[in-house]
Amino acid sequence: MAWHSRVEQIAPFRVMNLLASAQAREAAGHDVIHLEVGEPDFNTPEPVVAAGQAALAAGHTRYTPATGLPALRSAIAGHYAEHFGVAVDPGRIIVTPGASGALLLASQLLAGPGDRVLMADPNYPCNRHFMALAGASIDAVPVGPQSGWQLDASLVARHWRDETRLAMLATPSNPTGHMLDAESLAAVVETVAERDGELLVDEIYQGLSYDLAPLSVASITPDAFVVNSFSKYFGMTGWRLGWLLAPEAAVEPLTRLAQNVFLAASTPAQHAALAAFTPQCREILEARRAELGRRRDALLAGLARLGLAPSLAPQGAFYLWLDISRYSHDSQTFCQRLLEEENVAITPGIDFALKGGAHHVRIAFTTGIARLEEAVYRLERFLARR
Repeated sequence: MAWHSRVEQIAPFRVMNLLASAQAREAAGHDVIHLEVGEPDFNTPEPVVAAGQAALAAGHTRYTPATGLPALRSAIAGHYAEHFGVAVDPGRIIVTPGASGALLLASQLLAGPGDRVLMADPNYPCNRHFMALAGASIDAVPVGPQSGWQLDASLVARHWRDETRLAMLATPSNPTGHMLDAESLAAVVETVAERDGELLVDEIYQGLSYDLAPLSVASITPDAFVVNSFSKYFGMTGWRLGWLLAPEAAVEPLTRLAQNVFLAASTPAQHAALAAFTPQCREILEARRAELGRRRDALLAGLARLGLAPSLAPQGAFYLWLDISRYSHDSQTFCQRLLEEENVAITPGIDFALKGGAHHVRIAFTTGIARLEEAVYRLERFLARR
C-alpha cells in the first residue's frame, strides 16, 4: 500500500527501539541501568494519585469542555500568578492530552505549506515533526556553547527569512538542559515581534531548574504561545495532560481545533491535576527537584573524572548532552554497544540533532546517585576498550 508522503518526513524515535532492547536484556536477567528515557524514577505524588482516585470514585468520568475543566484552568492561571507574577486570564488556557496535544494545536494554527519555522538544532524531534506534518519547512539552526545551546536573538535575526512565520524555543531544552535567562528571552520576544512573526515556547521542563530561577515567557509578553505539561516537574507522565497558553485572539480557533481533534483531555487526569498545585504537593515536588540537582552534580563529577564533562553544565531539565567525538562518530552504534557490553542505556544524539548528532549522546540523570556512579564506572570500562 502507498501511504501519504507526509509520513516519509517523520523519522523514527530511535530511543524507543533502544528502550525495547534494554527492557529485553533486563527481562533476560541483565542488570540494566536506564538513562535513556526522560522519566525520573519518582512515582506520581501521592496527593495527585489520591485526587485521581477520588475523582473516579465520585464518578468524574464524563467529558469536560474541550478547553478543559474550568477549575483546572483557574488553578493553572493561579500558578502563573504565584510563581511568575503575571495575571493570566484562565480563558487563555487550553488543557490538552499531554504537551503533545498542545503542540498539535499550535502547529495546526500557526504553520502550513509555504511557511518556515525556526528552531534550535539539537531539539526535541517531535517539535520538528509536528511542524512538518502541518506542511511547514524547518530551519534547524545549529547551536552550541557560544549561544548557551539556545536559539538566541542574534541567531533568530540572522536566520529569519521572508517566509519565516514562527520561531520556536525550548527553555529548559531537551536534550541539552540549557535555559535562556530573562534578558535573553526578552530579546528573542522583541526580535520576533519586529518581524511580525509568532513565538512558540516549549516550557515543558519549567520548574526543573538548578542554577537559574524558573521563568515563563508569559511574564514578558501576552502574545507568545506557551506549551507546558504535567509530565515533567509535576511527575504525571502516564496521565497524559498538558496545556497551551495562547494569546486571547487565538483561543476561539484553537477551541474549534480541540473540539475536532481530541474533544477533551482525560477527565480523571484533570481532576487529579488539581492537587498538583496544593502546598503539600509543592513540597514533594521541590524535594524532588533538589534531588535531581544532586544527581546532576554527581553525574557531572563522575564524567569530569573521565574528561567527558560538558563545557556548560545543564541549568535545568534532567539531561546531559555529551560530546563523544573522541571515541565515536556513530552515536547509534556507540549506544547499542554500550548497552550490549555494559548494560547501560543512553540515547543516541541522532534522535535530536540534524547536525552533530552522530557524535553526541543524551544521558538522563533520572535514577539514583548510586546507580549513576555505577553507570559512570561501566562507561569508563567501556571507553577503555575503545
